Amino acid sequence: MADRLHLKPKHREVLEALLREHLPNVEIWAYGSRVSGRSHDGSDLDLVLRGPGLKEIPSDRLVDFEEAVRESSIPFVVEARDWARLPERFHREIERDHVVLEGQ
Repeated sequence: MADRLHLKPKHREVLEALLREHLPNVEIWAYGSRVSGRSHDGSDLDLVLRGPGLKEIPSDRLVDFEEAVRESSIPFVVEARDWARLPERFHREIERDHVVLEGQ
């Protein structure tokens, strides 16, 4: 299923390393244009972070991850959102079309 993710292998490797370092034990789903096939090279990457038990992820961990992404070689914006902080209507939309990037 991860083959549906429009992401160059070198950028995916960097992203996965940052996810493992900053957000261990968090399930990561990609969604949006890079999954639906409507993206271009400069499109942002939308991620939703699903913490253990679907509980909120501490804000400092999110900030650290976002800062690490900005300082990395990834040449596009990565938008990371905490599943526990999103409205239910977004859950349903994301569940319809996503790719599991890390985790289950």
